[in-house]
Amino acid sequence: MTAFQAHNRNPMAARTIPFARNSQAARARVSKAMKRTLPRSEVDRICLQVHIALDAMHRGQGTIGATQTLYHVMILTGLLAEAGYGTATFEQKRAAEDVIAAAFDRGRESDAWTLDESGFEQFARIVTTYDYQMLHAPIAAVADASDRLERFRAGEFVRADVAQARVMHTSPRARLHLGTA
Repeated sequence: MTAFQAHNRNPMAARTIPFARNSQAARARVSKAMKRTLPRSEVDRICLQVHIALDAMHRGQGTIGATQTLYHVMILTGLLAEAGYGTATFEQKRAAEDVIAAAFDRGRESDAWTLDESGFEQFARIVTTYDYQMLHAPIAAVADASDRLERFRAGEFVRADVAQARVMHTSPRARLHLGTA
């Protein structure tokens, strides 16, 4: 018997993992993972950036990047609320967009990237909802909302996004806020 034959008969010989070749098992693992929520450390990292942007805007130390962060969070919060994670009414979305649009206008005109007290309170509620969503929404819902935001930013609309675009004032001015114009 050759060494190769002996190795193949050895029950202790290294073998490949049986499910590594099974694409159905791999899809099942991915599907299971997508049903989980984000790890707390990742949620904390993501949300900290948003809280820093909100605080900077409140203290009058904001930037165009902080303003865009809050705008993106506003859209993601709305998309996740539509998916059943939290609530956001049409009126709340419209009012929030008006607040952030004013911040963009003020910032471009005077380089003062700020939120007034009322705008801060409104975005504090949005950020609180966003924190809740990041903790409780499954990864699949967060990924879907993020993908829709990216398509929205790139101008690639699908039928469901067109309805969202109508809610979110997809004017050239709104596209400037998204950082795509």
